Amino acid sequence: MKTDLPAPVPATGWSAPVGSGAVVDPGSPAVDSRTRQRVARLLLERGPATAAELGVQLGLSPAAIRRHLDALIAAGAVAAWEGARRGPRGRGRPAREFALTETGRDEIQPHMYGDLATAALRWIDANNGAEAVAAFAAAQVAGLEQRCREALSSADGDMMDRAEALARALTAEGYAASASAITSGGQLCQHQCPVAHVAAEFPQLCEAETAVISRLIGTHVQRLATIAHGDGVCTTHIPAPGPVGRRSEEHTVRTT
Repeated sequence: MKTDLPAPVPATGWSAPVGSGAVVDPGSPAVDSRTRQRVARLLLERGPATAAELGVQLGLSPAAIRRHLDALIAAGAVAAWEGARRGPRGRGRPAREFALTETGRDEIQPHMYGDLATAALRWIDANNGAEAVAAFAAAQVAGLEQRCREALSSADGDMMDRAEALARALTAEGYAASASAITSGGQLCQHQCPVAHVAAEFPQLCEAETAVISRLIGTHVQRLATIAHGDGVCTTHIPAPGPVGRRSEEHTVRTT
């Protein structure tokens, strides 16, 4: 269930309304609110980031970005932690990373009818069993698969070209997706999940979506993380073609 954010206050408002037609002071609560929404939107689109990275992207000074991040943390929209960054780091204290919380995601893109959908799936599960829930999930993503397949029609057979085309198609569907090449193949990241609230209780939705990604890319894929399970990003690994990818797929077949 969504947790309501505290009411905005002049110094740290998260979503204060903007008046129409008035001259707005650059330091006013209205401008602060819009800037914080930009910070939150960037965290949604790119995933966890440091204050320095956010400041560069948004053209904000270190002091300004820290002030906005502190306000978002106080509102429960952003969480911060210290940890190892991706890749090797030099000496010194690890940089703090910031990421949207469930509350923050809900403020940007509310999950409409999530409670009703969960109740409906509970009824299906209780009266028809888990197989019926899985069938429902497959039916729900059928339209998504068709739309994405059409978007991939111009992509060639290269795995990463298809992954990048799929990321663009998923972004158009509201998933804020990106694709990148890694040593072991490719990686598809979805920074937004329209059904995360429901999928937390019914993983069949994630499984159906993973099957769609596999069919569209044309190879076995493996889900490494999901927003529904509390991770910051839904991450899908796409094994590289060749012996390494085939061994990974054969292992999955033998153990499932």
